[in-house]
Amino acid sequence: MSDGATDPATRTFIAHRNLLFTVAYEMLGSAADAEDVVQETWLRWVKADLGQVNDQRAYLVRITTRQTLNRLRTIKRHREAYVGPWLPEPLLTAPDVAEDIELAESVSMALMLVLEALSPVERAVFVLREVFDIGYDEIAAAVDKSPAAVRQIAHRACRHVDARRPRRVVSPNEGQAVLESFQHAVETGDPQALLEILAPGVVLMSDGGGIKHAALRPVTGAERVARMFAGGVGKFEGTFSTEPTLVNGNPALLVRLDGEIDGVMAIGVEDGRITGLYYVRNPEKLSHITSEAPLTLR
Repeated sequence: MSDGATDPATRTFIAHRNLLFTVAYEMLGSAADAEDVVQETWLRWVKADLGQVNDQRAYLVRITTRQTLNRLRTIKRHREAYVGPWLPEPLLTAPDVAEDIELAESVSMALMLVLEALSPVERAVFVLREVFDIGYDEIAAAVDKSPAAVRQIAHRACRHVDARRPRRVVSPNEGQAVLESFQHAVETGDPQALLEILAPGVVLMSDGGGIKHAALRPVTGAERVARMFAGGVGKFEGTFSTEPTLVNGNPALLVRLDGEIDGVMAIGVEDGRITGLYYVRNPEKLSHITSEAPLTLR
């Protein structure tokens, strides 16, 4: 973007950059890949004849969606060979994201894992329609389908997601209260306190990417998860500490060893108890945690 902020094309792109990043991130689950897509969008945007573009926002979203679909088809093959569970790359997010409850749910670890089961086109249609309320005609142009086909795809994707998403969206205050109880239980290693805050069917997923130690399969059940935390904290070599933060619009813990970030633990909450724990330790996924200011996604 070397032409400066006085250039109309640059001003328009900057105005929509957060939107374009969020569209790409929600489809890819990777901030690094989303940044690459945004850069590719910029390179195509500056070559466009803007005099022929009626709706610049729709045009930018169309470019971003097409570039994201190309990348999504490639990285899906790579994820099949991933070591252990794959989790989305966590993002530090600003408080305004948490306050936008629908946006916070859409970028939550839990929902983004549900989206992983969709086909690339289903995921694109769901994100554009359900998260950003983009019209069927615009989506059809972005995914190269007819509006009628897009409506069918949207219905199918929504049915899949609705069957797997939490029954109720949790308020920021409720999520924060649960996180505080969980943090205290983890730091004290109190198994009874852990059992009181974990739902009976809680699932723990940890992502080390084959670089850091992590469970190679999800751990299910409150007693098993509580035992892992109660016994695991003392096994860390160094000083273990946690710090509350907002990740992907939801409460989470930064986990530190000797003051250095070891990972990020996001939580899913229903009915005042934790139903999902998502622990990202893969250092390749922590660059946006260690070096970035909190993001505003729209």
